[in-house]
Amino acid sequence: MKTNLFLLVFICNCYISIYSQSGLGISEKENWLEYWTEFDPKKVEYREAKKIIAGYISENTTLYSRDTYLLQGVVYVTNNAILTIEPGTIIRGDYKTCGTLVITKGAKIIAKGTESFPIVFTTNNDTYSRKPGDWGGIIIMGDAPVNNFGGIGVLNFDLDPKYNRYGGDNSESSSGVLKYVRIEYSGRKLSAKKELNGISFAGVGNETKIENIQVSFSNDDSFEFYGGNVKLERLISYRASDDDFDFTQGAQVDFNNSIAIRHPFSSDAEKSRCIEIDSYDTVEKFDSQRNKTNVKATNLTLVNTEDNHQGLIKEAVFVSNESFFSMDNSVIYGFKDFLMVKDIVTIDDFEEYIRLKNLIVGHCENTFTTMKGDGTIAMNDNFFFKKNYINVSDGLINEFFMNPNFSDTPDFRYLKIEKNNNNVVNK
Repeated sequence: MKTNLFLLVFICNCYISIYSQSGLGISEKENWLEYWTEFDPKKVEYREAKKIIAGYISENTTLYSRDTYLLQGVVYVTNNAILTIEPGTIIRGDYKTCGTLVITKGAKIIAKGTESFPIVFTTNNDTYSRKPGDWGGIIIMGDAPVNNFGGIGVLNFDLDPKYNRYGGDNSESSSGVLKYVRIEYSGRKLSAKKELNGISFAGVGNETKIENIQVSFSNDDSFEFYGGNVKLERLISYRASDDDFDFTQGAQVDFNNSIAIRHPFSSDAEKSRCIEIDSYDTVEKFDSQRNKTNVKATNLTLVNTEDNHQGLIKEAVFVSNESFFSMDNSVIYGFKDFLMVKDIVTIDDFEEYIRLKNLIVGHCENTFTTMKGDGTIAMNDNFFFKKNYINVSDGLINEFFMNPNFSDTPDFRYLKIEKNNNNVVNK
């Protein structure tokens, strides 16, 4: 019977689906989006908060999973204190007072959840009344380098002036551990120029453990990095209003096995991207003798889930002047442009700052564009694609990914499509 079935596959001109590893996009050994994530947090019934966290935490403190906490106003962890959060703990950000957690320079957070018991930061609003920007978010500051003059940055989020500074010389410092953490409905916009992110890392060193974090429905960026030297693994940004991952002020970044999932009706009207990279916020503060932002990304998946003709879908990646970006073994699907640069118009300048290899670019109107001139970069596209193993194609979203359906836990592992004789094999 097995022999007959084997022969039938080769004789028939039919479709068969076989899954094997291609090494592209997020890790294919398992669907690591399962178990600890949540893609419909509006419906989740969280326990009512019985304990309040407010003011200043100046000594080592533990939050316990048996309790649910209300984060009221801006809460500062100061005086080199360590805030430890047990696996399974729920912290609800207060809507009225814009609950915000700030880990100040020298202090640490140890939020080490598990796959079965993730730590959840969410809104205190009831089911179905939750929305992006219900509360502030999380801010973590350290003493790793930033490229401002003097090597120090200041966060302009209406923070206590004693605790709004970050940066230093210790690239290997630790601000703690964040693992198996969910952050939902954060990113309050205080004003046009004061926009809190889902989670902000400012001058954080590479001994900080940042992995298995899901930020969903942030009203600004999901993750923002102001300088520092960080290693990122298994991060999920889901339906951010602004950027999914934003890097500036000379951030040195190893960025691996992560995913941005965008939806057009969650996006701002302008400049909402999966990845935004620049070396400074304002050129007046930029010290060109210090590190320029350098993001090295491998095994990323950047996906827009629905088409839209109202201009809400921008480029997947934007790289500004004097910034470096490399991307390997990654999958990009469903954007107007895959990658936009600011002023580059020649292939030589492009390759000085951008390194790309082993990519799938699917269902994008353009591959590379520039903000300068007519938007084109002088390059031989076919030669560049072939040299760097970049495959550009079109198709439906379910032809690229295992299961892009959110009725259950989605599976955005890449489907490799090959033609073998008269058979189409999805690997």
